[in-house]
Amino acid sequence: MRVPSWLGRAVAADPERVAVETAAGSLTYAELEAASRVQLRRGARVAIALPAGLDFAVALHACLRSGAVAIPVDLRLASAERARICEAADVVIDEEPTAASSTPTAGSSTATHDLDATAAVIHTSGTSGTPKAIELSYGNWLWSALGSATAIGLDPAERWLCTLPLAHVGGLSILIRSAIYGTTAVLHPRFDTQAVLQALTDGEITVVSLVPTTLARLLDAGLESPPALRCALIGGAPASPALLERARAAGIVAVQTYGLTEACSQVTTQIPGDVGDDAGVPLFCTRVRIHDGEVQVAGPTVAPAAARAGQAGWLATGDLGELVDGRLRVTGRRSEMILTGGENVAPAEIEAVLAGHPAVSEVAVVGYPHPAWGEAVRAVIVLKPGSAPADDAFRAHCSARLARFKVPKEFVYLDVLPRTPSGKLARRELQDRPRCGGR
Repeated sequence: MRVPSWLGRAVAADPERVAVETAAGSLTYAELEAASRVQLRRGARVAIALPAGLDFAVALHACLRSGAVAIPVDLRLASAERARICEAADVVIDEEPTAASSTPTAGSSTATHDLDATAAVIHTSGTSGTPKAIELSYGNWLWSALGSATAIGLDPAERWLCTLPLAHVGGLSILIRSAIYGTTAVLHPRFDTQAVLQALTDGEITVVSLVPTTLARLLDAGLESPPALRCALIGGAPASPALLERARAAGIVAVQTYGLTEACSQVTTQIPGDVGDDAGVPLFCTRVRIHDGEVQVAGPTVAPAAARAGQAGWLATGDLGELVDGRLRVTGRRSEMILTGGENVAPAEIEAVLAGHPAVSEVAVVGYPHPAWGEAVRAVIVLKPGSAPADDAFRAHCSARLARFKVPKEFVYLDVLPRTPSGKLARRELQDRPRCGGR
């Protein structure tokens, strides 16, 4: 099935609407359409090795209007990793298009999108192993945008702030959805607490995408009642009840969402105003089920290859969870479960308990080899300023709220938790880390 091109529709609706805004300048939809008339072969694989900004947006839309396949490259990867991605591409865009290359060429663009064709290839963040290349179709992106708008609403004057990497699905989806909606994407090159704080306070931002860590940093910096903000979409990991309560107290509508690359970002999302600590209900036309404790997803946002590989089209996510009254609660990843003394322990449950302690800024729970128990529970804690390591106090806090076998046997203290480029916790690094604290 073919549909009118997203960029063409946005130009026809309001050519002077700002499509992309950055600190360095902005492009209207008419300007973006003109700049994206780059000669690219339909079906060619195009690596976009550019920082988040106007040039990236132009290169992306040049691919979409030509029917080429966009492959965003995370510039923070090691040179060898970037080289492997670029070697698999037919074309590499690593600098601003020249005047000659941006000259319109007969037959170089298309007025429609084939919903079955591949639009972009996203490399997963690799939290559970070697990053995988996920091919997402135009249909995946379109259904994801429609589902997101149905879940959180759509302001005709939407200004969605993106501080997530554009090489990952959460960031790229903001840029693509904004074109589908004909609204404005505001791009920051990276998350900078003060820059985001100022944008939310002064920049008329209506939606922002964050991970729990960046939400906490904004609250620590004094974010309160941003004037235009409808909601803050919180993904990447479950936010603790304590963090969500802090956000509500600061006048921020924090909307939890669950998603993954293979399902083109969002799978379930809370309705703005929900006060639960779950991840909400499935997006429009997305189906979710729990099979043997694992979250499985089906529907038009699932990458074609993932749907074909699944049982009757169901994508096995590797995440553990439960559905209560149709709402999804994610309890962890199957690969992260700790088996201690024959008991299964979900790190997320212990993390939620420790996150409620007033001295804890961030926490991660992992298993480590233990001669008697097979695995034992380790809590890795980032303390709030002015707080000191307190193993006994943390152990007592957990003992009052958890079964004995779930109470951490070891406490480790770090200045920061290791994270992937997309902001997800890099648990593997904590599991491999030798003991550096605790008792």
